[in-house]
Amino acid sequence: MNRSKLIPAVCAALMLLAGCNTAPQGPTVAVMPAPNKPFEVFQQDQQICTQFAQDSIGNAQQQLNNQQFATAAVTTVLGAGLGAAIGGGRGAAIGAGSGALLGTSYGANQTAYQGANMQHRYDIAYSQCMYARGNQVPGFAPPQNSPYPPPPPPQY
Repeated sequence: MNRSKLIPAVCAALMLLAGCNTAPQGPTVAVMPAPNKPFEVFQQDQQICTQFAQDSIGNAQQQLNNQQFATAAVTTVLGAGLGAAIGGGRGAAIGAGSGALLGTSYGANQTAYQGANMQHRYDIAYSQCMYARGNQVPGFAPPQNSPYPPPPPPQY
């Protein structure tokens, strides 16, 4: 493949990679069930709170992906324009490749930062929900009044 076809293909691949970010797959907080709470009830709490946390970050995932793709596209176009102004036709291809590379590296850095921020927001919402449902959340005092009575002592 000659260079005139290789550079646009590489630029397109880099722009696609710059726009990729994954949403939180789940909480990174180790929440435990309330004392004497049946595990089935705890599992229901987890399902409810996982959905609540996902809803709390809303469409931030799609907005982040759109922003990263736009950054890579704009830097590619700017690089091509500067390359054309400086070095003619061949400079445009070099400028586009350089712009795509710089935009992708900037976008990847921003994606990592925003992804960590999104996970943090997800974890806060999940922890709040689980605590409100009476579960034990690290860093917070356990609920004092559990609606679940202690199990009966074993009969020997």
